[in-house]
Amino acid sequence: MAAFHYYGHSCFLIEDGKYKVLADPFLTGNPAASISADEVECDYILVSHGHADHLGDAPKIAKRTGAIVIGIPEVLSVCEEREPGIRTHAMNIGGSITLPFGKVRMTEAIHSCGVPGGLSCGYVINIGNKNVYFAGDTSLFYDMKLIGKKDTLDYAVLPIGDNFTMGLEDAALAAQWLNASNVIPIHYDTWPVIKQDVKKYKEITEEMTRAEVHILKPGSVLELA
Repeated sequence: MAAFHYYGHSCFLIEDGKYKVLADPFLTGNPAASISADEVECDYILVSHGHADHLGDAPKIAKRTGAIVIGIPEVLSVCEEREPGIRTHAMNIGGSITLPFGKVRMTEAIHSCGVPGGLSCGYVINIGNKNVYFAGDTSLFYDMKLIGKKDTLDYAVLPIGDNFTMGLEDAALAAQWLNASNVIPIHYDTWPVIKQDVKKYKEITEEMTRAEVHILKPGSVLELA
């Protein structure tokens, strides 16, 4: 059975008992982080875009652990400049890769990248016989319906903080369009500008979708049943 470890902001790790996949490891300087960059262990690192609160410690962790960093080529170039010799695997929107634990598909995200020439992205992660959609930083966009049609989504990990990403109402509609069975809200409350009422998000999302919303505090672990 796979487990979801929430480390705060947009950083999480999914493990299947053998492989560990880390996403957007903004830990150093993150006031909500529940683990340090020197403590986390992983085999793969998914980076959604180049903003500091997402790219974060990816190069440093990859150098220490030998993990493979997966992302848009322009973002990986930044990683390689910071830590020459780390292992990387470049992808682009719509592409997929089969890995020892399952499969990863890169999806569109509507957001600035933070790296010249780069794009922001999300991922559908197949691990432990579960499909987990990590939206990255994004606005609501209509092709979320296609993401939910292409893969039956067991979990959707969605930003709800507003200002930089979707807010509560748009993230609730995203959950509906994705038709996910479960939703994990992220990217809120780290700073005052993205302060949100997550309990209200749970209420409105569960009223308008079939999803169960799981509110996780940094340091929490959720078994992906």
